[in-house]
Amino acid sequence: MKIRVKNLSSNPLPEAKTVFSAGMDLRADLESPVQLEPGSTQLVPTGLFIEIPSGYEGQVRPRSGLALKHGVTVLNTPGTIDADYRGEVGVILINHSSEIFEIESGDRIAQLVIAKHETIEWDETHELEETSRAEGGFGSTGKK
Repeated sequence: MKIRVKNLSSNPLPEAKTVFSAGMDLRADLESPVQLEPGSTQLVPTGLFIEIPSGYEGQVRPRSGLALKHGVTVLNTPGTIDADYRGEVGVILINHSSEIFEIESGDRIAQLVIAKHETIEWDETHELEETSRAEGGFGSTGKK
């Protein structure tokens, strides 16, 4: 699949790091480093503008290494980029650690996955099909 992209950053385009990678790393596009204080959030620009085909979405997801090593993750994960959005791709990061995290231009801050999705039509009804689970949720199936 080809995705049209406008790259206004000085960073390379996102690419899969291995042949089986689902995600491609998004990089920060900053004029100067940003200090992400503990407990704070920041919208980090990427300099990328993409044209996703109808029937697909872009999913902005955390990088596991940033989460594990630094407590930094994507706040609204996964963030969705709709097919009709033409603005700059931004990443909302949050620092869950007790340390300041510095973000520099070119740093890999999140990953992008392009995924197919369905368009639905609601079929409104007054009754739903019965199941053994019924209304049980939020841990109703147990821990183990």
